[in-house]
Amino acid sequence: MTDMKLLVAVKRVVDFNVKVRVKSDGSDVELANVKMGINPFCEIAVEEGVRLREAGLASELVVVTFGPEAAAEQLRHALALGADRALHYVTDETLSPLKVAQALQKLCEQEQPGLVLLGKQSIDSDNNQVGQMLSALNDWPLATFASAIKLVEGELQVTREIDGGLETLGMPLPAVVTVDLRLNEPRFASLPNIMKAKRKPLETQPFAALGLDAKSEIRLLGVMAPPVRSAGVRVGSVDELLSKLRNEAKVLP
Repeated sequence: MTDMKLLVAVKRVVDFNVKVRVKSDGSDVELANVKMGINPFCEIAVEEGVRLREAGLASELVVVTFGPEAAAEQLRHALALGADRALHYVTDETLSPLKVAQALQKLCEQEQPGLVLLGKQSIDSDNNQVGQMLSALNDWPLATFASAIKLVEGELQVTREIDGGLETLGMPLPAVVTVDLRLNEPRFASLPNIMKAKRKPLETQPFAALGLDAKSEIRLLGVMAPPVRSAGVRVGSVDELLSKLRNEAKVLP
């Protein structure tokens, strides 16, 4: 087994099965009494970290989150999936991608991981920026949208999806990798592992312990729901369809 340490960042988001609603004043989405969960791409990153450690390619898997006290629930879930240790930096501020990347840079200095695994994006803000920013801050190689990860003779080989198909990149460690949906299918947390997760170490500190100000450089001005689509109509023939496309939709000459 290698002594490489893995670091995986996870984010607390509205559960992907929940229909998101906008607040009546349009200031943000409604989070009161809404089921929250781990960001699906982050869960895939945790699963890949567990698999790498189970294959003897890493000695420790550390998960971290930056968020409110309630985000400890998502860390416990990651521990139940197989992570060894969790770090929770508590803040009620909505962190910008740059602030998250700066916080992860501080953690890389403290923890000295050989590989940082991140979800390619979160399903709430959809920014797809943290991995790229962390790579630049650390001056580490980066692979995004990973659909396969292998460690071959000390070199990381990452297969990623591109418009024309697939490409495989080779890079030295330490490195940053952001993962895509097709990398793996996360396991279910069994009841015994959920119970074991309660005894695994979860260290909690204020976000300021990283020496960073949580105040964001970006301000949310408002949120609006997409316009309601009008109902479709059933046509009786191809000629009627062409007529409607030409005369009503104005998409045919």
